[in-house]
Amino acid sequence: MRRFLAILKKEFRQIRRDPLSLGMLVFLPALLLIMYGYALSFDVRHISVGVLDHDRTRASRAFLDSLFGNPYFDRILTLERSSEVDVAIARGTVRCVLVIPTGFAAALERGDETAIQAIVDASDATLGSTAIGYLEQLAARATQQARLERLAPAGAAATLPVVTPEFRVWFNPELQSARFLVPGLIAILMMLSAVVATSLSMVREKERETMEQLIVSPVRPIELILGKTLPYVAICLVTMTLVLSLGYVLFGVVIRGSFLWLSVATLLFLFAALGLGVLISTVTRSQLMAFQIAALVSILPSVILSGLFFPIRNMPLVIQAVTVIVVPKYFISALRKIILKAAPFDTLWPEFLAMFALGLAFYALAIRRTRKAA
Repeated sequence: MRRFLAILKKEFRQIRRDPLSLGMLVFLPALLLIMYGYALSFDVRHISVGVLDHDRTRASRAFLDSLFGNPYFDRILTLERSSEVDVAIARGTVRCVLVIPTGFAAALERGDETAIQAIVDASDATLGSTAIGYLEQLAARATQQARLERLAPAGAAATLPVVTPEFRVWFNPELQSARFLVPGLIAILMMLSAVVATSLSMVREKERETMEQLIVSPVRPIELILGKTLPYVAICLVTMTLVLSLGYVLFGVVIRGSFLWLSVATLLFLFAALGLGVLISTVTRSQLMAFQIAALVSILPSVILSGLFFPIRNMPLVIQAVTVIVVPKYFISALRKIILKAAPFDTLWPEFLAMFALGLAFYALAIRRTRKAA
């Protein structure tokens, strides 16, 4: 116990002597959360639209007005000729052009099926598919309203069957992407801080040629590893508190679940992430190499294989198998369940067990390599 406390005290002294690194560990994740939280968004709004109205009737104008009374589309251009459509799309002046055909009003009056043309710039696939979905919904609503207005004078409106979906949106009623992204960003930023800080701390001893002295001393590998990692647990918990506070103040992310399960999830995540950092430090000899490997194994898997942006179930089976060892995958899932859904323990234990198992595996490998070095 005395040897462990000596290592712990030594590590805190080293952290205190490097205030720049300490500030980066605490405040850099908060700064990145602010930047990414505002920059990243899946909400597609204010799509620029041009209109080419060949019909030019009151019905066509009313139909167009019904499409633009929302925050999704902005009518910024009115075209006069068909030849202008390609130019507007190619130059990026608009993302979409709506073409109303001649005879549109007459077809509505007769009750015939009519079509309008929507030319969409799909160079941005997400924006293009979202625009098509919005247009289909808005056009269906406008068409239904036009039919009701046509049948109203004949007294048929009351007998026209109308089916409208009534939505009940749970966990994120406003459909704000920030509330979906912030828990994932927390996991990625915490992963980066924990892995990089721990790996650099251990490798620093090698560069200063003090690691050999520690290895040949009575200090056991488990005492050395715990003494090196526990200070960063405390720092990461402070960072976590700061980031969650910013998420609430800036993005309205409220913790709906239990603070106890949130604390358990965070500690288990840090247990696994710091273990990975220690393992990296045992296979590297310089801080530069440790930083490069730590950044590689923490950032890329966290972004691509954690399920934050890309659904894991849509990936090939081989890639899905690789995600089993990606620690942020389980932390992101646990955070979303706790913060957004107030999930109970019986739905959280698989994530807890996975993070604990990965942490044990990382520490076991690190202790084994440390013993070999001794």
